[in-house]
Amino acid sequence: MPDPETMRAAVRATILSAPEIVLDDTDVMRALVGASDRAMGDNVVDLRGLAMARLEGRLGRLEDTHRNVLAAAYDNIAGTAAVHRAVLELLEASDFLDFAARLAGPVCAALRIDEARLVLGSREGARPSAMPAGVVLAEPDFAGAYLALGGRPRRGVVLREIAPGQGSLFGPGDGGMRSEAAILLDLGAGRLPALLVLASSDPEQFRPDQATDLLAFFGGVVERVAARLLA
Repeated sequence: MPDPETMRAAVRATILSAPEIVLDDTDVMRALVGASDRAMGDNVVDLRGLAMARLEGRLGRLEDTHRNVLAAAYDNIAGTAAVHRAVLELLEASDFLDFAARLAGPVCAALRIDEARLVLGSREGARPSAMPAGVVLAEPDFAGAYLALGGRPRRGVVLREIAPGQGSLFGPGDGGMRSEAAILLDLGAGRLPALLVLASSDPEQFRPDQATDLLAFFGGVVERVAARLLA
């Protein structure tokens, strides 16, 4: 075992040659301050130590805020990139059948969701016998009524958990879907309101406190492409 004096001399030489090793180490600095407090005894109040403790607490909170801001920025960038990929998929659709297939497949994959439904309002007597997968015909007032299930929409977008029995668009038992984004679509003059519903099995995927700008933009793209292909 090395001699204590030799160790003390080695540590002292290291600190003198590179003091930042100690200054940059939070645990070492905390230990040094604690040793200083103990050396002064219980009858001495170290205001400098108290100030350092408060500054350390503030620094910790600032670091947490910094991490949260970076995480939010990363999520926003990732979400924007996902929407851009989905938009590019839809813009390449050659006809409405291709559009519906892309919406149910590559678009869901790009947005990392489980299901997508395009709900078209239809009057009686104007309903074809078959529709592409992912496209649903509904009563003329369905879009407004469905949006109202989540309260007042923001810019025509509602984010919410799927309540039991609410997700009939996705099959029996809600199809395993637990949250959704419902986006109101305007397909042009002479057409009834439509609805784009994106759903996930994750109840936290779509929450009411999330921003809706990207989804509103995506809905705008969907309504323009769908209106052109249905013309």
